[in-house]
Amino acid sequence: MNATLIGKRVLLRPLRPADFDQWRDVRTRNHDWLTKWEPQRSSRGPDTIRDSGAFSLRCHSREREWQLGTGYGFGVFVGGLFAGEVNLNSVQRGPFQNAYLGYWIDEVRCGKGYTPEGVVLVLQFAFEELDLHRVQISIVPRNAASRRVVEKLGLRSEGTALRYLEIDGVWEYHIRYAVTSEEWSAWGKQLVQDWLN
Repeated sequence: MNATLIGKRVLLRPLRPADFDQWRDVRTRNHDWLTKWEPQRSSRGPDTIRDSGAFSLRCHSREREWQLGTGYGFGVFVGGLFAGEVNLNSVQRGPFQNAYLGYWIDEVRCGKGYTPEGVVLVLQFAFEELDLHRVQISIVPRNAASRRVVEKLGLRSEGTALRYLEIDGVWEYHIRYAVTSEEWSAWGKQLVQDWLN
């Protein structure tokens, strides 16, 4: 299984402990841009943004998820520089064959098409290498930047889930988007053509 995905302008690969300095710089600079869309951090746990040891543990945990087939995390690199993440989380096998996709990008890179490109790479990986049947993306309705990504790609909305996830200390509604392997078979090649070639 290939752990490095190469697009037209982005390269996706698992984060390594050596990426800490770039990770810290991007996350620190984007604190206000990102934390309003993320689960509230526990004050008891280590801070992966300030603590290189905690970041290394996060990398090793993600590596273990790869080995177990339960999650696939990718750092997004543009011109060799760390710019964000696209992650397949909570991979479920059995009759569900599902994963949840999440993403974030450095604010200075927002609106330039890097995130949709990364999402297409990960969808291709999910359906063509992992043989998943379904990938879901959940977005807080007022998160216009994240919604633009799924809208650019034409992903299907399945409606709004009430108080779906805890985000920054509040149980937030989320619009749930999804794509199935049947849909990918029908129009995935066009997405690859439009975003990766």
